Amino acid sequence: MVTAISIIIFLSCILLVVAVLIQNPKGGGLASGFQSGAQVMGVRRTADFLEKATWFLAILILVLSILATSLSDGTGSSEGSSSATKDKASEMGTEQPAAPGPQAMPGGGAPTPPAGQ
Repeated sequence: MVTAISIIIFLSCILLVVAVLIQNPKGGGLASGFQSGAQVMGVRRTADFLEKATWFLAILILVLSILATSLSDGTGSSEGSSSATKDKASEMGTEQPAAPGPQAMPGGGAPTPPAGQ
């Protein structure tokens, strides 16, 4: 169920981006292309439609996001496995501190034995 809602959210986001990019900040945008005399939709109706579509898509994304969050089981994945942060936290409490090892050379190479050996 959460996967289906996530797909709908993704598609709504794409449509919202398209709806916002079509609009012109001064009321033109897609509506400015309908300047002919015989119009099915007027210039103002196109702008109103795009504005209503923008609001509808934004509210739809908000509602679906809240719904998906409430339906999820809180594990962060659909398989029910724990997160990497929780795994690290559990390891830190049970592991012994590592013993200090030999120091690496600044050049990145291993130390070389003295000549003559």
